Amino acid sequence: MSKYLRFQLIEQKPKTKVIAVQSKTHPIRLGIIKWWSSWRQYAFFPETGTIFNVECLNDIQSYIKGLR
Repeated sequence: MSKYLRFQLIEQKPKTKVIAVQSKTHPIRLGIIKWWSSWRQYAFFPETGTIFNVECLNDIQSYIKGLR
């Protein structure tokens, strides 16, 4: 579990998922995780103007690794 982030399924596609990445302290979406077909893997798509520290990026990376 992430100390600062919440991951929420927002769309279940036939083969992949779309996950919202949200702040636990503020009701805002920081970005989404979705399948990027060009790379044949999940990727993180941050919202414009968002900033992430190493801990948050590690949490996002760990979540993506768990989607495989």
